[in-house]
Amino acid sequence: MINEEFEKRIRTAMSAEDVSHTEDIQSLWSGYGKIRRYALKGGMHDSVVIKHVKLPDRAHHPRGWNTDISHQRKIKSYHVESAFYRDFAGQCNDSCRVAECYALDESDDEFLMVFEDLDASGFPVRETEIGFVEMKACLEWLANFHATFMGCAPDGLWDVGTYWHLETRPDELAALDDTELKEAASQLDKSLREARYQSFVHGDAKLANFCFSQDGNKVAAVDFQYVGGGCGMKDVAYFIGSCLHEEDCERYEGVLLDAYFLYLHEALKARASTIDFQDLEQEWRDLYPVAWTDFHRFVKGWSPGHWKIHGYSERLAREVISDLHNL
Repeated sequence: MINEEFEKRIRTAMSAEDVSHTEDIQSLWSGYGKIRRYALKGGMHDSVVIKHVKLPDRAHHPRGWNTDISHQRKIKSYHVESAFYRDFAGQCNDSCRVAECYALDESDDEFLMVFEDLDASGFPVRETEIGFVEMKACLEWLANFHATFMGCAPDGLWDVGTYWHLETRPDELAALDDTELKEAASQLDKSLREARYQSFVHGDAKLANFCFSQDGNKVAAVDFQYVGGGCGMKDVAYFIGSCLHEEDCERYEGVLLDAYFLYLHEALKARASTIDFQDLEQEWRDLYPVAWTDFHRFVKGWSPGHWKIHGYSERLAREVISDLHNL
């Protein structure tokens, strides 16, 4: 549980007389902590959500990875999340809604983040399957997030965002038995890193990290441990892949990308951007299959039996690798 010092910090930050634990929302990956809801007595709010990270002596990864690289990556991810909420989250308006962060505490082996309770703020719904209304709401969120940070330097964040970035995943690359994909890994990474148009990517934009309004038309996003620099297609490809099975990935790819770029165009205009949007759209559309293949590379090394390894991903990967050979 949260220690006395942290409880005092919560009471002070929230001007509350008392705090009491009401719900465990979820455990964090690899046993690194918990996300909990706390009720407040007195003060400005009735409840807050607390992300409490207590680093274990030894990492116990649910898929068998137990290396110092994994542990160090995890430690950095919590420093990055703290930096995002401290230095950048304030730039996110209602078009790319994030929880307000009321307090941050860090030590060598412990992190405490006190957040607005998004359930109480109109985003109480979590989905495991969604339709077009909800998918488009998430794509609109991503477009506005990418527009907000277009061209920004990811100071204090990951230089290259996403949890599957090649440089941070040598174990999974070593385990990959797809020779062609393995040989193409560095070129895939290079193509994405050297894109002319760079923004921030959420880095883990799966369905589980979006909180929905009751009607599904509005969303807020959580979990910014892997936010950093990058091409927005990394988020878009990963999000679509987290929602759709093989046949629907192929069937709806065009309409979903069209929706995303419409939202991105509107978001950049709203921010008075002088970017050549046609040039940006062409570059990022061309990089969509590259981003998809880059994640496919990670999954095949990380969990070879994963449901996301299917015919659509394999076909896309072969086409991308063929194009790389022809460069």
